[in-house]
Amino acid sequence: MKINWFPGHMVKTRREIQANLKLVDAVIEIRDARIVRSSKNPEIEKLLGNKPRIILLNKADLAEDRVTRAWKKVLENEQTLVLEVNSMTGKGLNTLKPALQELLKEKLQRNRDRGIVHSQIRAMVVGIPNVGKSSFINKMAKNSIAKVGDRPGVTKNKQWIKTKDDLELLDTPGILWPKFEEETSLNLAFTGAIKDEIMDIETLALRLVERLSKNYKSRLVERYGLEEFSEDPLENLENIARKRGCIIRGGEVDYRRVAVMLLDEFRGAKMGPISLEWPEVENEG
Repeated sequence: MKINWFPGHMVKTRREIQANLKLVDAVIEIRDARIVRSSKNPEIEKLLGNKPRIILLNKADLAEDRVTRAWKKVLENEQTLVLEVNSMTGKGLNTLKPALQELLKEKLQRNRDRGIVHSQIRAMVVGIPNVGKSSFINKMAKNSIAKVGDRPGVTKNKQWIKTKDDLELLDTPGILWPKFEEETSLNLAFTGAIKDEIMDIETLALRLVERLSKNYKSRLVERYGLEEFSEDPLENLENIARKRGCIIRGGEVDYRRVAVMLLDEFRGAKMGPISLEWPEVENEG
């Protein structure tokens, strides 16, 4: 499943990011803790260069703690710090300012040496659609300056936000990249970063069952009361449908209904915390 999708506003956003990097001290990149690799935009990676960066592993409560900790160990280096957060509840966000101060300590010290005691820290917020950028900014600003939506592509224009932590944040629209390989496409679709409208949702649900069967079979059995678990993902999906009453006239499975239900429950963590990606090598970046 390869997807080619690069709307015009995403091209514009890429140019804006590049043009505005000189205005900020650091970049805050938000990723989905469940799909840390797939929610890394290689376009952003190229644009940022050696700019100091904080990676927020957002929705960390939806992922397995042990996996998220492993990602943190792999991703951190001299120019990058990693924080586990939840931008909806605010969990972990109190560590952001100290992390930025640590990351920028040499620059802040140079300012103090020049007599500038109070240095405003400016940071650009970047990330793919639907990873929680607007929720993060709203929580930091303690109001609803930025628009929030559960659909990709809600934020469209650049905007500066002052926070009560004395930070200035430059918001940018979420951007995807021109081509996705199959695994990345599926991970983005599973978590809602790609609009359901452009996917075959029934096939997507089938692939999710297939994926969860490898590492989270017990979660599926427990959540849906499955008495038998098959090697065939389609059979498992059909059994889930019957257990949940997703049946149409004649006793046939309502595949669309069970697909919507399954994806909603996965995205809402009704099966418990699930990580779809593990770090494989050092320095994932």
